[in-house]
Amino acid sequence: MIQDKLDLVIREVPDFPKPGIKFKDITPILKQPELCREIILEIEKQFSAESIDVIVGVESRGFLFGMLLAQQLNVPFVTVRKKGKLPYNTVSYKYDLEYGTAEIEMHVDAIEPGQNVLVHDDLLATGGTAVAAAELIKKQGGNVAGFSFIIELLFLDGAARLKQYSNKVLSLVSY
Repeated sequence: MIQDKLDLVIREVPDFPKPGIKFKDITPILKQPELCREIILEIEKQFSAESIDVIVGVESRGFLFGMLLAQQLNVPFVTVRKKGKLPYNTVSYKYDLEYGTAEIEMHVDAIEPGQNVLVHDDLLATGGTAVAAAELIKKQGGNVAGFSFIIELLFLDGAARLKQYSNKVLSLVSY
């Protein structure tokens, strides 16, 4: 099963980025092209019943598999970036973090009204960034068809926050 393969490859880095955090590092996956392919095929399979028009990848690790998934599905890929990183006119969404706020944005012409959008990121923690991406999609008239993640940190219950946008929340491995 893909969960078992991922669990063997994902590296845990203690005390990163600060003491007490056990960072889940997906970069060892990238050294295994066949596993990368399996990830894309599994996400495609899980969303085969959905009509996906666009993949949105969240900065920056969401770009890695998000773009591959868009290629597999033959649909456009849209980047969601931190404020100030995109060169054209943008729509933005500000949200709360544990300490302070963050703001992400996408180009104003990235999503067309009525398009069904799959949001992809590498990790689901509290769900704050994925919620912000969903809000950007809604601001442009798009529909959130679902969310896909490589890893979910279950103890933070981020999936519960995403259910208001879509009942389709996929995580390939959970901790």
